[in-house]
Amino acid sequence: MMNDYKVNRTIEQINRKIAAGEAVVVTAEEIIDIAKREGVVEAAKKVDVVTTGTFAPMCSSGAFINIGQFKPLIRTTKTWFNNVFAYSGVAAVDCYLGVTQTCEDDPLNKRHPGEFNYGGGHVIQDLVAGKQVHLRAESYGTDCYPNRKIEKLVTLKDLPNAMLCNPRNAYQNYNCAVNRSEKIKYTYMGTLKPDMGNANYSTSGELSPLMNDPYLKTIGLGTRIFLGGAQGYVTWTGTQHKKEVERGLNGVPLKPAGTLSVIGDLKEMSPEWLVGQSIRGYGCSLSVGLGIPIPILNEEILKYTSVSDEELFTQVVDYGFDYPEGVSKSYGQVSYAELKSGTITLKGRKIQTVPLSSMVKARKIADILKKSILKAKFFLTQPQHMFY
Repeated sequence: MMNDYKVNRTIEQINRKIAAGEAVVVTAEEIIDIAKREGVVEAAKKVDVVTTGTFAPMCSSGAFINIGQFKPLIRTTKTWFNNVFAYSGVAAVDCYLGVTQTCEDDPLNKRHPGEFNYGGGHVIQDLVAGKQVHLRAESYGTDCYPNRKIEKLVTLKDLPNAMLCNPRNAYQNYNCAVNRSEKIKYTYMGTLKPDMGNANYSTSGELSPLMNDPYLKTIGLGTRIFLGGAQGYVTWTGTQHKKEVERGLNGVPLKPAGTLSVIGDLKEMSPEWLVGQSIRGYGCSLSVGLGIPIPILNEEILKYTSVSDEELFTQVVDYGFDYPEGVSKSYGQVSYAELKSGTITLKGRKIQTVPLSSMVKARKIADILKKSILKAKFFLTQPQHMFY
């Protein structure tokens, strides 16, 4: 019960402190030492907000784009940006550009079928960088929309509306991938060498947003977040969101669990935080910068945020045999401290680890959020619906 806590705050109270320049804000890395030194209760009395961050490929991302009308009018049924197809079955001149959609005339694919170096994620990065992209659209034509084809160069400023709208971001923990087969495997988790020659992972550990609020007690519909270099919002749980999973210390899942659906104004975003990716043998994606401020409403929330890499674990999954067959067998658990050290020990063997996420950028996001709150440029929002 709320009344059982020695510390009780509301988001409204925290926002008043932010406005007055009195809020105490620290990052998810900084809170660990504070909690160890002062204890959970005293740390909760002192700290108002803990900021988090992550930057990694998030394949379930994309943008709703309105390309504007033309004369005569057109209802587009097929749209391409730099020859990357965008789904156009959403009326008039709206379309959805997915980040894994690949360029139809990619020269790399012509030389090496199945491999790509340009896709939807790269188009989005080019747009937010202010570059011109080639727009082409077609229609079957109707009495009210007689135009059948348009083609022109556009920039993001030329487009009336553009919303980054990501169905699944900020995965709460994820697999550590190895390859037990005798052949090299090309996966969305990167290139995996035969006979467990490397172990790839893609979570920022103690900085990761949903690791710091494992039961989403402060994150819900309408939560304001850092997204792609701008302020965005949580719109719902993401696809593949799971509640009932095996959990470890502080309730943190030991395998992939919670996800978030998020949205923000693409026109306010930055190419530093939306970076197109080409993943060999898999296709294209987009690395997304995302950060969430965790309001310290009580000591329970503080305790969640104080968990360290040594206390956070994930499962090791074989992407050589098991994963392609839909098998979720775990070959052990490893801590994020081990993963970030550069090697893990699995079945008596030392294996090199490879991060797909950037700790440098995750740390920078948490720091940007911290400074924005301290300068009263970022205020917290009260969720309108909770997911647990």
